[in-house]
Amino acid sequence: MRALILIASLLVSIYPAASAEPGWRPLFNGRDLSGWGQVGEGHFVVEGGMLKTLGGMGLLWYTKEKIGDAVIRVRFRRTHPKDDSGVFIRIPDKPADAWGPVNHGYEVEIGDWPDDYSCTGVLYSLTRALARPEKTAGEWNTMEITLAGPRTIVVVNGTKVTDYEEGQAVPPKKHNYEPDRGRRPHFGYIGLQNHAEGSALYFREVSLRPLTASELEGFHR
Repeated sequence: MRALILIASLLVSIYPAASAEPGWRPLFNGRDLSGWGQVGEGHFVVEGGMLKTLGGMGLLWYTKEKIGDAVIRVRFRRTHPKDDSGVFIRIPDKPADAWGPVNHGYEVEIGDWPDDYSCTGVLYSLTRALARPEKTAGEWNTMEITLAGPRTIVVVNGTKVTDYEEGQAVPPKKHNYEPDRGRRPHFGYIGLQNHAEGSALYFREVSLRPLTASELEGFHR
């Protein structure tokens, strides 16, 4: 029995994403990119049981299912103050390039930029941060993204940053690299962003927990 416990502990230390709390399902297995696809020039590699961004603009997307009425949890670390990335949600169709999800899904921003519409936990250029709880570059952060029908709630390190419902007013689009405005579907593909050459971010967990019926009812306003 002791030997089995030691083996299990070793596997968790090597592949941290392979261990999940009850109710949570890992989407990244800590070993390889099974279940994920890549578009764009940038790409991800698995290094030390973690996902690492490399190269320029791109998207690593989860191919197995569309996701909604669930909580997505990622644990991430930026290595430099100007590293940039994001978690894409509500992507309506299988992405053929890196820009389709930008314009037709939402990017939950990862980045420590001065603009409160472009910092960790906001829907990039659409919502203003309620708080800025991301830790200093080099430290690990936990982000939980709740998709409850038309409502999107983002909590970073235990603090709510975004609470948005489809149809709420958003600022007009100012730059061509900002997302097109408009409603997004309740269920869609998700992905992780490669932003630019030189950015190096690590993700050690990407997990999913479906919402219960009572939880979902509680999110209705």
